[in-house]
Amino acid sequence: MSMGSDDDLGGRGPSAITNAVAILRCFTVDEPNLGVTEIAARIGVHKSTVSRVLANLEAEDLVERDAATRRFRLGLGIIAVAGPLLARLEVRQVAYPVLTELAERTRETAALMVWDGHGSVSVEQIPSTRLIKHTAALGSRYATTGSASVQVFLAAMSDDEVRALLANGSVTGPRHDDTALGDLLGLLAAVRTDGYAVNYGMTSDDEVGVASAVQDHRGTVVAAVLVSAPRYRTPREAIPALGATCREAADAVSGRLGGRPWRP
Repeated sequence: MSMGSDDDLGGRGPSAITNAVAILRCFTVDEPNLGVTEIAARIGVHKSTVSRVLANLEAEDLVERDAATRRFRLGLGIIAVAGPLLARLEVRQVAYPVLTELAERTRETAALMVWDGHGSVSVEQIPSTRLIKHTAALGSRYATTGSASVQVFLAAMSDDEVRALLANGSVTGPRHDDTALGDLLGLLAAVRTDGYAVNYGMTSDDEVGVASAVQDHRGTVVAAVLVSAPRYRTPREAIPALGATCREAADAVSGRLGGRPWRP
């Protein structure tokens, strides 16, 4: 999106992006409709510059102009821009009580992960009450195929999409080894069948992670519920039961979002 001349883009004055953000922030609940002159006075920019930026914002549906008054208001494009964030916040709020119950039930750390296009990011966490536990700071990002939550998100993609993420380096894993890549695709197929992914010491020798997908009303995977535990107290034979418990929690979050329970 082009906004104004080179002078507006930096150097002698505020950039076009700065002007655009300032203009958008002028609109409030109390004053949803504003004219060019009003906006120019509020942000201290010439009316011609405001008109130019508004024209670009209007072209992107971020603002719209009333045909009768010629005044501007925020456009529906704002919702499209904020949509991913709103969905993320909604699933976090919806998941919190489920994560709390999951942590109490398993006595391990329960977390909610979302996909940012290049990795799995922690957005909510209920730490285990045990002295020895596995936790991660909110905002921690994982981008290796060994991660259980990453496997969940990759399993929701096509094989070609997975290959593309590996090829461009967004996700670390097998790229040039056909056998290893085939094993990974087979692993993702098992995740779809089982309803949960397992990281049994694949990213850290002393950690076990089990994750399941959360689906919204459209059947889109929007998050993953993760249980993280020390490996020494999580024997392999306990994984199926832990996976089923994690799957039940993810289904509960899906149900709160209007989504259906997982089906193989």
